[in-house]
Amino acid sequence: MASRDFSTLASRMNPSVPGCPLPMLIQYIRESAIRTCERTLAWRYEQPTFALTPGQYEYTYQRPTDTDVHSIISVTLNDSPLRTSTLEEATSLYPQWGRASTTAEDIAEFGGEPRIISQVNSNKYVVLPTPDAQKTYTMRMIYALKPSRDALDMDKEVFDELESVIMHGALQELLVIPNVGWNNNTLATYHARQYSYRVAEHRANSNLGNMRASLTVRARPLA
Repeated sequence: MASRDFSTLASRMNPSVPGCPLPMLIQYIRESAIRTCERTLAWRYEQPTFALTPGQYEYTYQRPTDTDVHSIISVTLNDSPLRTSTLEEATSLYPQWGRASTTAEDIAEFGGEPRIISQVNSNKYVVLPTPDAQKTYTMRMIYALKPSRDALDMDKEVFDELESVIMHGALQELLVIPNVGWNNNTLATYHARQYSYRVAEHRANSNLGNMRASLTVRARPLA
């Protein structure tokens, strides 16, 4: 999976914020990229299929390096859809899901065929009820990614697709910084409007399955 550095957008932004240091530009570009991916769900990743472990309900996303998982798009278990739920709903439906024991007795009593999946945080999720050992449960997941807080790049195809959106998002924040030579509230308002419009457009395209560009990316080696 080819990546593209956030710094490559600096030359396009420099005329609007003359004198802005490159490290600051990269910081605001990254923050805009994170926010844009959260709002558009445009960066979609398909995790390779894998088998659940009997007695294990908590799992870690096998995501690309320098990324966080923002939300789950779709999940299938043995080719059938697995329902997503909030952690509160999961706890209400399966109050025993946090049992630490994975003995055969506990798996037999509290385990079963998983029915729901719930995201714990950007790194972990749970499947409930706890998988039993009656058969093999194979999962296929697609989820929305965003750059991590210390990332210096992101997937090139997605960055190229969202370049203008990310630029407007970064400029709307940079231009309202007080006591700098490039401060311009009028121009900041323009970029804020452009950002809102383009985010809505990309989110609509994602929801409708617009096929002008591929937004499902390939895996790259994990750290």
